[in-house]
Amino acid sequence: MTSLAAATTPTPPVKKPHEGKVDLDQTRDRLLRLGLLRAAERLDQQLTDASKLSLSPHKVLDQLLDDELLCREERRVRTSLKLSSLPTGQTLGNFDFAFQPAIERSRIETLATCSWIREKHTLLMQGPPGVGKTHLAVALGVKAVENGFSVAFFRLEELLLEMRRDAAVAPSRLRRRKYVNVALLIVDEMGFEPMSRQDASLFFRLVSYRYGRGSILITTNKGIKDWPELFAGDEVLATAVLDRLLHKSHVLDIKGRSYRLRDLERAAVGRA
Repeated sequence: MTSLAAATTPTPPVKKPHEGKVDLDQTRDRLLRLGLLRAAERLDQQLTDASKLSLSPHKVLDQLLDDELLCREERRVRTSLKLSSLPTGQTLGNFDFAFQPAIERSRIETLATCSWIREKHTLLMQGPPGVGKTHLAVALGVKAVENGFSVAFFRLEELLLEMRRDAAVAPSRLRRRKYVNVALLIVDEMGFEPMSRQDASLFFRLVSYRYGRGSILITTNKGIKDWPELFAGDEVLATAVLDRLLHKSHVLDIKGRSYRLRDLERAAVGRA
């Protein structure tokens, strides 16, 4: 009986070399083929951390996916900022609210949530040169990009040049133009020079097309009552533009000292 039992006892399977071990090169290659570049880059470190901290496989997977998503979001923001033509270095973090007490910080922070862009409203910033209109416009543009909105920044003369080139383009084809199809169009420095009648008509066409479809942020040194002179003295056209811009809008009337003059004063003191 003893010999029969021994004869029928199954032989333990012979383990192949490296069986049960993870082939990291193969796993990394699969991550790369799936386009998960950051996860592939972080694989070794995440597994090392998992071994030291006794992390579960599910936790390791979560951390790899978090790394990948964060990397993709950072890449999206960098690409979107480049495409937007927004000037660099102007953020809400480096805006000097203390120097410009006329600007309500809480109101700017509310605008930075981008709810007005979701609702396709207009934002009009008016005030004399140097009070920080462009800085705030750019900073809000950056926030819009970070919140997933497409943005295009134009100085007025640049925008007019683009629209003149497209003057004969059919409205159906204008939808391909960046200044038409982005979620937020920023128009800077409006008001330094009056428009020609043709430019005023093109600007009206743009505002009419974007009305209810996308947001516009405009910085200007002119008050609303002075807008007719911007539109070649055409009060009817100016009224039509303002009617669409102000229907659903936020208006910031910024009054205060010029940042540029402050910097000049500081430089003069430094040289004294």
